[in-house]
Amino acid sequence: MEVAAYQPYIDPDYDSLIERIYPSTVCIDNETCRDCTLVKVDSANKDGILLEMVQVLTDLDLVISKSYISSDGGWFMDVFHVTDQLGKKLVDKSLILYIQQALCATRRGGLNKEIHGSWQRKHFRPCHVSSEHTVLEMTGTNRLGLLSEMSAALAELACHIASAVVWTHHARAACIFYVEDGESGGPITDPGRLAQIEEQLENVVEAHHAEGERRSVRLMGPVAGRTHTERRLHQLMFADRDYEQCHHCGGGSRHQKGCEAAHVSIERWKDKGYSVVNVRSRDRPKLLFDTVCVLTDMQYVVFHASVSSAGSFANQEYFIRHQDGCALDSETEQHKLSQCLLAAVERRALHGLRLEVSTQNRPGLLSDVTRVFRENGLSITRAEVGIQGEQAVGSFYVTEASGNDVSPSMVELVRKEIGGSVMIMNKSSGASTPQGPMSALQASHVGRTGDEKPRPSLGSLIWSQLERFSSNFGPVRL
Repeated sequence: MEVAAYQPYIDPDYDSLIERIYPSTVCIDNETCRDCTLVKVDSANKDGILLEMVQVLTDLDLVISKSYISSDGGWFMDVFHVTDQLGKKLVDKSLILYIQQALCATRRGGLNKEIHGSWQRKHFRPCHVSSEHTVLEMTGTNRLGLLSEMSAALAELACHIASAVVWTHHARAACIFYVEDGESGGPITDPGRLAQIEEQLENVVEAHHAEGERRSVRLMGPVAGRTHTERRLHQLMFADRDYEQCHHCGGGSRHQKGCEAAHVSIERWKDKGYSVVNVRSRDRPKLLFDTVCVLTDMQYVVFHASVSSAGSFANQEYFIRHQDGCALDSETEQHKLSQCLLAAVERRALHGLRLEVSTQNRPGLLSDVTRVFRENGLSITRAEVGIQGEQAVGSFYVTEASGNDVSPSMVELVRKEIGGSVMIMNKSSGASTPQGPMSALQASHVGRTGDEKPRPSLGSLIWSQLERFSSNFGPVRL
């Protein structure tokens, strides 16, 4: 007779029991360091907890300059060195309370409505996710006019866009639109209508692709527990295999003195059974979030980590294993992880001219703005749009179709067609020169290699308050 293997009983309430016995603690320390706030977290460990905590801090637009992480032995300990976007310590008591509540809530499985509502009333950065909208996801080849024609098609189908985000990388594009019904104002749930919209958008995307080129269009009704928008963009681009074109520079995986390209090295620590991953790159906002997203979604567990920035560069060191406890043994696996980490660093790099648009919301606005870019030969490399009250707010990074920087004369032509004023930021001094009669449109030059940290401007401060991707968004009237 065959004897069944012993399966130990695991109480489904085990996590909540551990939380009651060993509750999470979050300490906000403004005394130890002169120039930053320390956020110290002690918690029972669980899968994905590091990403959830980094996500809380980055969604608040906080800058993480250093972090020390340890999660061996079933316990998670982390120290984050953080400032606000202006490099100041965190002194707002409501913000501090929210961080403590939110970080503790990640251990219990999410924020409750009371905490989330209190936070939104204080106008802090919301979660980049909505469970109350229809969602359109698209991946494909990045071609001039694709976003413009998609937004125009949605307008013709009486779909209002509540918010949208677009990333491009290595000639690939991924976008997520949160959509509402133009008549009822609610999510689109009718299967027949969803199929009709998806088919129409498939035709638009297909027209921009040659036969055999990869592309994907997916329309989904509202669901609870939807993935964080920016994490989902990483997942979409990973599934689209944008990482396959990522290569180290001539120096290989080892960082060479004076080289400014991103580098990844992976070594085996045989005595401890870890793979040690080192990532060196230009520092920028949300860098830690992006790399941890990739490690988590590729099912690697971070046991220890040290992250720091020195000047304009960031160094990240991770001690990882597979979820099954094994280190990375094959060169093929190490190469793929290196490519994926390089892609994570590069996807959010800043390329082109940054245009921050804030104007009165009106029917067809997004379609009009993107049409102006297309007709003037401008390619969108990244975009984030949504509304705040009656104002439509958007941030666009644009280049010429050839990939070159946009000339000031072209900026003036675009400004006249869209309306508003344009500010061209001086990278060395941060000075700006306003153009036009109204303060509705701003622009700042960003290095094409993404090596400049964005300086706060009036437009970026407005944008930092925009509650995009939250369920409180009204629609951009398209």
